[in-house]
Amino acid sequence: MTNPQYNDRTPETHQDRFTGDVMVRDIVLQFPKSADYFKEQRIDFCCGGARPLADAAAERGLNTDEVIGALHKLLEEHPVLEEEKVWNHADSAALVEHIVTKHHGYLREELPRIGQNVTKVFRVHGGDSPHLAELYNLYNKLQDELLQHTAKEEASEFPKLLAYDANPSEQSRMEVKNLLQVLEGEHDGAGELLRQIRQITDDFTPPAHACTTYRLTYARLEELEGMTFEHVHLENNILFPRYQ
Repeated sequence: MTNPQYNDRTPETHQDRFTGDVMVRDIVLQFPKSADYFKEQRIDFCCGGARPLADAAAERGLNTDEVIGALHKLLEEHPVLEEEKVWNHADSAALVEHIVTKHHGYLREELPRIGQNVTKVFRVHGGDSPHLAELYNLYNKLQDELLQHTAKEEASEFPKLLAYDANPSEQSRMEVKNLLQVLEGEHDGAGELLRQIRQITDDFTPPAHACTTYRLTYARLEELEGMTFEHVHLENNILFPRYQ
């Protein structure tokens, strides 16, 4: 299927740019602002982005035509600028540097801070909020997996991808193919942990009695989810397909 293009800026050309048959990930690749809408609607555009928009909408109990209409409206309000699509066309070395600097850097800095909040809230409020024990366990598993994953990417996997760019061979192609399968599996695992965290926190909605730290913890967890979706999108949907 040919990806839709969004270079025209006039409203009358926006009609039918999105259809139920278009892959969610392709919409985000060509119209980055749509990622914000998909996050609001809890439509997975990274690990689960390789499926038609109609299927993704149905899973969330949404009307496909209404989703398409909202996307067209968003496109008219936020015309696509070429610089917004820069990572689609950047070379792999630049894209890897961006992922490491922005997203890996964010995780190294923020995961321990969020973890401190999760621990504090569990210790203070765990007695009357039993789900906080599960949140504590899920979060610590997620933190360990993400930090191990990003360290491996920087030390080994990303250099192998860039080495293949410089000197491709059949042997290195098979090695790259295998490592991408492993990395995508790890992304799926992180996505599942985030899904469980969202579920047990009632979509990151703190209870009425929640203190400021409690509320801040939920807000930072939701930010982590959004940043992780963007991070995985750059890898699964832009970087990795170059080697497949």
